[in-house]
Amino acid sequence: MERILINTVEKYIGDSVMIAGFVQTIRDQGSITFLLVRDVSGIIQIVITKDKKEALEMAGALSLESVIQISGLAKAEKQAPGGFEIAADTIAVLSRAEPELPIPVVEKAQEETDPFIRMDWRWIDLRKHKYALVFKVWTLMEQAFREYWIERGYIEIHSPKLIATASESGAEVFEVKYFDRKAYLAQSPQFYKQMAMAAGFERVFEVGPVFRAEPSFTSRHATEFVGYDTELSYIRSHHDVMEEEEKTIQHVIQRVKEKYGDEIAKTYGRDVVMPSLPFPKISMKETKKILAGMGVSSEKESDISPEEERNISEYAKEKYGHEFVFITDYPIEARPFYHMRDEENPRLTKSFDLLWNGLEVTTGAQREHRYEVLTAQAKEKGMNIESLQFYLNFFKYGCPPHGGYGMGPNRMVMQLLGLDSIRDASFVYRGVKRLEP
Repeated sequence: MERILINTVEKYIGDSVMIAGFVQTIRDQGSITFLLVRDVSGIIQIVITKDKKEALEMAGALSLESVIQISGLAKAEKQAPGGFEIAADTIAVLSRAEPELPIPVVEKAQEETDPFIRMDWRWIDLRKHKYALVFKVWTLMEQAFREYWIERGYIEIHSPKLIATASESGAEVFEVKYFDRKAYLAQSPQFYKQMAMAAGFERVFEVGPVFRAEPSFTSRHATEFVGYDTELSYIRSHHDVMEEEEKTIQHVIQRVKEKYGDEIAKTYGRDVVMPSLPFPKISMKETKKILAGMGVSSEKESDISPEEERNISEYAKEKYGHEFVFITDYPIEARPFYHMRDEENPRLTKSFDLLWNGLEVTTGAQREHRYEVLTAQAKEKGMNIESLQFYLNFFKYGCPPHGGYGMGPNRMVMQLLGLDSIRDASFVYRGVKRLEP
């Protein structure tokens, strides 16, 4: 007999079936025992009656979270979770769990285990349905991003993660020993996306690891995470990049809502809202005026703090009825040397951040593609021109005007499901003080 998934039992009512999974609950009533067994697709009730002596004895020796295989009759049962159950004929223990779990899989309301302890035992933590859903949603989300990009002629690239020069300022990179010299773990694929533009690829995307040596302990920072990056050639300005991104996001959210909208609402109480086009756009200058009018203090004139992000997002939701808002035209102080500057006001860059319900999920810009201008901007920022020369060379022999963005899918999943921390949107989280498991 072939094993079936729990969520397909309905198709086999009246037939003998075999399922396997983790023992979530044991209820021994003497002459009859009830189990709740969980696999990746769902939970089902197992009934073991006194006439099945061997199975009943086996059930009596079980511990929570042991992995078992059950064969028996599939039945409809209104009182059972999901409306179905299996009357067990045989039970086989595939892996017996230690009787004392380090963290509970089934938690009582308001008693969730400390998040740092949960991260110590992440593989057990992930057995909870709500966390399996995180990665089911992520799988579909990534598929939808790829659908959009590939259907529109984007070329996928895989850039190196061991690099000789830091891709931004050098302050937030991990240094590693590379034979007889130093190397760095890439903060982003930025330089190589632009190399692809110089190669004439025109549209590229990358899904790959990103490393940031940021000593941050917030709920939205990690030292290693996955990044989604795109770059487009022959754009007129950063507005073309924003227009492309909002179309991409709309496609992705539609796909997630269609398949998982109801389950997300049931599990997380979060209604997946389809965003309308175009997304609202507010310049940095206007953002500061709006926030001042709301009585929100400003830490920096060239950037916005997490508190400011939350407040301007609330403003956008009230004024435009939209969960997303682009903040555009950042001053040069807040942006890297390769962002193109505005012709009318050279103190501003053709750049943007995308906020989703108060959280920054994307940074993007039109890039400077003119060799002389790019070199001058690098010098102005105090960059080491010699170490950057390999990158600057990309622009010496012709390069189309281009721009792109980098996105954090962990943060996208956080906002899709309404999670409180990036830790819960990471399969295994890496932070300043966490290198295990």
